[in-house]
Amino acid sequence: MNIKNAIKDFIHHLEVVKNASEHTLRNYHLDLKAFEVFVKKKEVDKKLIRSYLGHLQMKGVSKRTVLRHLSSIRSLFKYLLKEKKIKENPAADIGSPKLDKPIPKALSYEEVEALFCQPDTKKLLGLRDRSIMELFYSSGLRISELAALSRSDFNFRARSLRVKGKGKKERIVPITQTVAKWIQNYLKDSRRYEEGKPYAEKNPDAIFLNKWGERLTTRSIDRLFKTYLRKSGLAGNITPHTIRHTIATHWLEKGMDLKTIQVLLGHSSLSTTTIYTRVSTKLKREVYERSHPRAKKSVNGDR
Repeated sequence: MNIKNAIKDFIHHLEVVKNASEHTLRNYHLDLKAFEVFVKKKEVDKKLIRSYLGHLQMKGVSKRTVLRHLSSIRSLFKYLLKEKKIKENPAADIGSPKLDKPIPKALSYEEVEALFCQPDTKKLLGLRDRSIMELFYSSGLRISELAALSRSDFNFRARSLRVKGKGKKERIVPITQTVAKWIQNYLKDSRRYEEGKPYAEKNPDAIFLNKWGERLTTRSIDRLFKTYLRKSGLAGNITPHTIRHTIATHWLEKGMDLKTIQVLLGHSSLSTTTIYTRVSTKLKREVYERSHPRAKKSVNGDR
């Protein structure tokens, strides 16, 4: 088998038959070209593919990138086998490198307060933004779930929220009295309904509106958070999803069991929720080191 011709046929198949995007074609081409250079004129078998993956790791390539290269190679040989250009798939039984699950970042209580104080709640959009922040922290919603909320999803008397999560699964999430009041104040604010104003409500079903009176998008929510993060001085890769990680961690630290957190967050598997035990342990250690009066005492100097 000529690997160069095989790759050329595969890319042609993706372009003509599968109608793959330019981005997809470019990625496959780059990954498989690198594999071709490594293979040269050798016969490709499992040992050679494993050697290539080891070669990538020795170069310092991340596990995620190695996994992508392996995926490209698997797709190539799956195609060749289907087209009966090879009798066996040498990539079939090669295991994927396990990705390290990063510990999600969580804010401290002080950082949450610093962020939430940024919106000017005397202004209509500031009132909206503070309501969004309070709701994120109260319920641990995903940004897409929050943007999709409608008035009919709220039960203010029961202080609960109907959330449409991943896979169109619905769940009922409780909200605090504080959050209920913030949202009610935003919905009742007369400025929301001022006729002739560009921000006047045009979508009466949506809870959170943009400056043109239409439903606020996930992109806009992400953008406004970045603005407030800069103002608050919070550094690092913090996003609206960080608030979800934060409340989950704080729930755990306050004694909430993992099963309840799983239900509130809408996780399909409990194993996804257990990541917060790692966050909580890390935070507790940081607080311990920061707060204990003798945590930084020198052993030799302590006599």
